[in-house]
Amino acid sequence: MLSRKNKLLLLKSLSLFSIVRGYNILMIALAQYLASIYILGHQLPLRKVVFDLNLFIIVLSSALVIAAGYIINSFYDSEKDLINKPRKSMLDRLVSQRTKLSAYFVLNFVSVLFASYVSFRAVLFFSAYIFGIWFYSHKLKRIPFLGNLVSATLAISPFFAVFVYYKNFEAVIFVHAMFLFLLILAREMIKDMENMAGDMAQNYKTVPILYGAKYSKICISLLVAITLLPALLLIYYFDVGYMFLYFIGSIILLILFLVLLWKSKSKKHYVWLHNILKFIIIVGVFSILLIDINLVLNRII
Repeated sequence: MLSRKNKLLLLKSLSLFSIVRGYNILMIALAQYLASIYILGHQLPLRKVVFDLNLFIIVLSSALVIAAGYIINSFYDSEKDLINKPRKSMLDRLVSQRTKLSAYFVLNFVSVLFASYVSFRAVLFFSAYIFGIWFYSHKLKRIPFLGNLVSATLAISPFFAVFVYYKNFEAVIFVHAMFLFLLILAREMIKDMENMAGDMAQNYKTVPILYGAKYSKICISLLVAITLLPALLLIYYFDVGYMFLYFIGSIILLILFLVLLWKSKSKKHYVWLHNILKFIIIVGVFSILLIDINLVLNRII
């Protein structure tokens, strides 16, 4: 049996993991590595990519900055989350605001310190990334449209870091990035509809609060319609191996998403829509393996 002190320590550890969304960070790190192996550094030997210390440090620094970003976001949104996510918020509150701030500064400092091993440009990138996350959490997230755009941009920034490292400027990479960016942007706008109660209570000026649910649905529908374009390009114009099956499945799910969007009326419905987009993004990470299912075996040999 655990003592009371150990139980409290375990609960605080779970609370910190919940705040930094460890599962999301692990998924982003995996996506960075898979993108490096199959897309960005596909011309390099597998071992050179997997055991590249510079790549590992970039991924690690990204993870630390993202964790710090979730912490500062939780710090600013603590009151709003009590309304929107009461159960998660109660767990998160086991970690004090002071501890959150301390962890935020430590994680950011360590991330920049690690980045200095790679290059001065890496230090500049991660410093700008840290500032961007803070400025978004402190100011920009309250601004309709701009807050959503910045949030989606920050979400794909870890991939931009790897992209710059490999200096691979193939067109297919930009199309992949556009598909992901549009999906994340649509998800951010769905989250605004999902969190309307808390946003309204904290005087957040989001799109659905300022212009109404119908206007938000029109914007989201346009975003999803535009997302179909890079998906179709990746199916018919670029060689993505068997990953074309993923994009076909994504198109079907996005059409279903649009149908359900216009039938949705409550927070429960918006949560389901959010989960559909999240599912497409997560499956997309593992679907990178379909670009060339024999690639790993061939490059090991």
